[in-house]
Amino acid sequence: MDSISEIKNKLLLTADKDLKAFIEQYSSDARSGVVKLVQSAEKRKKAYLAELERMHEMYHFERMYAEKQYIAGLDEVGRGPLAGPVVTCAVILPRPCDILYINDSKQLSAAKRDELYDALTQKAMAYSIGIMDNNVIDEINILEATKKAMEMSVEDLKIKPDQLFIDALKLENIKIDQRSIIKGDAKSASIAAASIIAKVTRDRMMEEFDKIYPGYGFAKNKGYGSAEHIKALKELGPCPIHRKSFIGNFI
Repeated sequence: MDSISEIKNKLLLTADKDLKAFIEQYSSDARSGVVKLVQSAEKRKKAYLAELERMHEMYHFERMYAEKQYIAGLDEVGRGPLAGPVVTCAVILPRPCDILYINDSKQLSAAKRDELYDALTQKAMAYSIGIMDNNVIDEINILEATKKAMEMSVEDLKIKPDQLFIDALKLENIKIDQRSIIKGDAKSASIAAASIIAKVTRDRMMEEFDKIYPGYGFAKNKGYGSAEHIKALKELGPCPIHRKSFIGNFI
């Protein structure tokens, strides 16, 4: 008979998809320690099945366009900050895709975003980043800069998509079928994947900018108008990555 310690280690090494076999093997063991481990396994299994169901819903739009060969999801990060670029991503996921926990990047912890970024960039059929800096934003406005970055993302994909899913925007200069989905990063796995890649890319850029332009807290606030950032902006004045069209109320 396995010791409770051995069973505990076995549970730790059991993948979520294999929990059913673990539960069946040890559910008849009456030892209190094993009963607790089985209960823990059942809880994990329930959460896993719920995630499978959630991910099934996240592919609702992808299933609607099943006749399309390559669907690219697009999203942006950084329309609201006082400093730094707007960053977009276009990504084509494999179908089927076995990556779980894909969601609106704002709903994920930084650690989970990093984990998913690695999985998505490794398993995506293609992905591309578009970046428009603060100078472009000041010149043509944030909406147009966002669209321009998205167009760059699509054009740089190594695989040409035949369908685009975009979070709440339409790209007039791109002649590919498009579906604009309001709050798409919470409804489409393709858009959510793009939001994660774009978010991690921009966050890492802002962490590097923090080393170049210390004092504004860019590593922490990522250029958004936190109290710390606004205080530093008033005391230090703007740095080269601040958006002049965004900071008029503070300096």
